[in-house]
Amino acid sequence: SVLALAASLHPTAAVCGTPTERALSVIRELEGMDRGRYAGPVGWFDAQGDGEFGIALRCAEVDSETNTVRAFAGCGIVAGSHPDTELAEAAAKLVPIRDALEAT
Repeated sequence: SVLALAASLHPTAAVCGTPTERALSVIRELEGMDRGRYAGPVGWFDAQGDGEFGIALRCAEVDSETNTVRAFAGCGIVAGSHPDTELAEAAAKLVPIRDALEAT
């Protein structure tokens, strides 16, 4: 089914790296936080197992119990990446999410 396919592809190499288990270990160590639903599959499926999914590369998670919001956006870090440039790119990607949340 499409749900099994989405589960088998998460996390994608594009947002995790390879080999997956080692990359996840490094991410957990360096980031020091739970990514929550960031970069997870988002979509729909029906009773026949058909559906469509995308990856939540820019998203926000609302916690009604603590009345907080965590917004996520990322960048593709490679050997030639410059931290200041990547930070600026991530900040720019968060603008539409912030604007939408401030509008409500």
